[in-house]
Amino acid sequence: MDSTTEHVIVVGVDGSEPSRAALRWALRQARLTGARVRAVAAWEYPAFYSWEGGPMPPDDFQDAARRNLDEAVDEVAGAAAGVERSVVQGHSAQALLEAASGADLLVVGSRGHGSFYRTLLGSVSQRCAVHAKCPVVIVR
Repeated sequence: MDSTTEHVIVVGVDGSEPSRAALRWALRQARLTGARVRAVAAWEYPAFYSWEGGPMPPDDFQDAARRNLDEAVDEVAGAAAGVERSVVQGHSAQALLEAASGADLLVVGSRGHGSFYRTLLGSVSQRCAVHAKCPVVIVR
């Protein structure tokens, strides 16, 4: 790798086991290539969220995403691993695509849903693989 260019691996982390596996993979790849890892967690309001009498105040959604990200990174990488952490509001796939703009690699976990669920719900990993402007690794 060129020592004058900063190399970045973006990894989607939502606290799930597939995302933790993706983070482990990204950390190993970063050690091999000298890249730094940027862990990204996205959050959005539920489709039927009500501002009045909703189950959580709006700030709690972002705080919950931050806690999930911090817990996953601390567990997988350790607190002193130097992983950059970013929490953004928006749809997971779009947030990861934007975060990976200019990155060397985007790493995401796979939920392993079959084609019926993928058709019904869409797939963050599939959308990233199709639309990212950098290589994408999907960790099963």
